[in-house]
Amino acid sequence: MIHILFLFVFLSSTSHAAIRDFCVADLNATQTVSGYPCKSPETVTVNDFAFSSLKAGNTTNTFKNSLSPAFVGQIPGLNGLGLSVARVDLDVEGVIPFHTHADASELIVVLEGVITAGFISSDNKVFVKTLTRGDVMVVPQGLLHFQINASKGKSTVYLIFSDPNPVAQLVDVALFGNNLNSNFVAKTTLLDLDQIKKLKTAFGGSG
Repeated sequence: MIHILFLFVFLSSTSHAAIRDFCVADLNATQTVSGYPCKSPETVTVNDFAFSSLKAGNTTNTFKNSLSPAFVGQIPGLNGLGLSVARVDLDVEGVIPFHTHADASELIVVLEGVITAGFISSDNKVFVKTLTRGDVMVVPQGLLHFQINASKGKSTVYLIFSDPNPVAQLVDVALFGNNLNSNFVAKTTLLDLDQIKKLKTAFGGSG
């Protein structure tokens, strides 16, 4: 009986890809909490497992950064495998502002330059480290974290996620990129109302 129960728990917690060779995403179907349905194995090709555009993007923006994803939308073969990758390029003084990934842990791998990366635990303990080429740092799932270019030139990192399609929520956009009444933002953050309205203009918010 115990053996049967163990087998049931194991199978019920196993992804599509773990009970078959792979489950290449049918991107024309609706995504669910467990991923995309599998496309027909007869239609799977090597291109479902490869991606050739993990290249530098345009860093001409407020934060002087670019992100080039290789998620399930770019590599359908990632479906059900619990991982994905993205390339981030940071121009001089570029930053990845405070954000969270509710569904994924993150591994930072520095390819070029120098960055300062950090995260804040749920008990408000701060973990910050300056990383150079070849250094690696892990950010646990769901925690606020950031990256800052600490180099005099450009820096490049790969971000490896424990989810094939990780979701990110940026604190700045969450606060200032919506139509929440600015008075509410002021009362809950203690920020100056004029500054809040200025930031809402910068991030496309209103209210």
